[in-house]
Amino acid sequence: MRRRLWLGAMALCIGATGALAAPPAAAQVLPDFTDLVEKVGPAVVGIRTTERARGNRGNLEMDEDMLEFFRRFGLPIPNQPNKPNPRAPQQPDPEPQTRGVGSGFILSADGYVMTNAHVVDGADEVIVTLPADQRELKAKIIGVDKRSDVALVKVEASGLPVVRVGDVNRLKVGEWVIAIGSPFGLESTVTAGIVSAKSRDTGDLVKLIQTDVAINPGNSGGPLINMRGEVVGINSQIYSRSGGYMGISFAIPIDDAIRVSDSLRANGRVVRGRIGVAIDQVTKDVAESIGLGKSIGALVRNVESGGPADKAGVEAGDIITKVDGKTVERSSDLPRMVGAAKPGSKVTLQVFRRGQYRDIPVSVIEYEAPERAASSSGSKDGAKPPVAPGALGLVVSDLNDAQKRELKVKGGVRVDSVDGAAARAGMREGDVLLSIDNTEVTSAKQFDAVVAKLDKSRPVTVLVRRGDAVNFLIIRPAK
Repeated sequence: MRRRLWLGAMALCIGATGALAAPPAAAQVLPDFTDLVEKVGPAVVGIRTTERARGNRGNLEMDEDMLEFFRRFGLPIPNQPNKPNPRAPQQPDPEPQTRGVGSGFILSADGYVMTNAHVVDGADEVIVTLPADQRELKAKIIGVDKRSDVALVKVEASGLPVVRVGDVNRLKVGEWVIAIGSPFGLESTVTAGIVSAKSRDTGDLVKLIQTDVAINPGNSGGPLINMRGEVVGINSQIYSRSGGYMGISFAIPIDDAIRVSDSLRANGRVVRGRIGVAIDQVTKDVAESIGLGKSIGALVRNVESGGPADKAGVEAGDIITKVDGKTVERSSDLPRMVGAAKPGSKVTLQVFRRGQYRDIPVSVIEYEAPERAASSSGSKDGAKPPVAPGALGLVVSDLNDAQKRELKVKGGVRVDSVDGAAARAGMREGDVLLSIDNTEVTSAKQFDAVVAKLDKSRPVTVLVRRGDAVNFLIIRPAK
């Protein structure tokens, strides 16, 4: 049969002249994943969590997959339990109810299992299902780290199959990877795809691996596996408008996950550093207008009073461009870089302030709770003074000593009236103007002198404080 097929193929290569055409180039063979699945599959477990019902759950019973979807994306679950009626007769504690399903993989033969934090966080009971013999083992939660979405649980067993951990630095965009997990509770399901991007910044604490591997509710916590049979990530998130897979999925790099799991195993929690600043992205327009050039670094919008950065001399309006010599490409890099520093140690920040770079050593303290978001509320409305706005559309007045102490600023002027170009730029009455084109503003008189020297045909960059936060605004001349 094979001989006849080959002869037929050869006949197709003969042209109209009867000459034998050159055979086509050998097509690249698609990968065969069977060996990978046989090798890694026994170490990939299903995870089921339960919780005891608390009070009346309402009339609508939701599908468990839908419940997992609501929990994954942090959405409020409809028909939550009503408050208990103290006059109602007491009922016995109900049996545990299934809370959700997920996946995980075995790190050590004595039963340590890695999964996602959102799979097990808040569960009363965690049950791990071994694929080889379908044994169900109760697991103890060793630790949960919500910021990285990594959790470590432990089952009492020995001689378990384990995964091999790969090197994320060797991972390349375009290479084949597979996922094994329990989507919708369908255990040991295998899906395949390619690495779409590395170090994808989604705003999470760690940069993620983007793939087109099919991931659905229940896959969370399962391994992302390369062609060498090594785990390179934990499948954690999807981009979706429907709740189901839409071609984009994300995995936590395994090197970051292992660091977290080692800390959870040793301490039951993850110790991270912080310096006490609220930050924002530096836009291209702002970077060019203040002389920074490239839109890199993290704009300091607020400095925590009495915090490490405040004590070291970091100011609102500074742009942090490096940490210990490493460039802060985006604002989201700063929490990662500082978070990796050991509390009690010092880091050297390179900051860009009013056209100049300077190095500031800052002590690192332990991260305990999310830093308070900077307030963006404006000042109370007041009567506008009967003064015509100046060239920028601004009327300003001096701050008294009490106002400076309250705002914790050395200089600046209060904006009493806004019109024209300044209003279009987003300035408001009650803002405090701190600098103009990298020149510090110290008084209303000095402000007028600086404005008088400006080229009225060019955009002007101002540093403005509103509430507890600062930001750069660009005032553009009318065309």
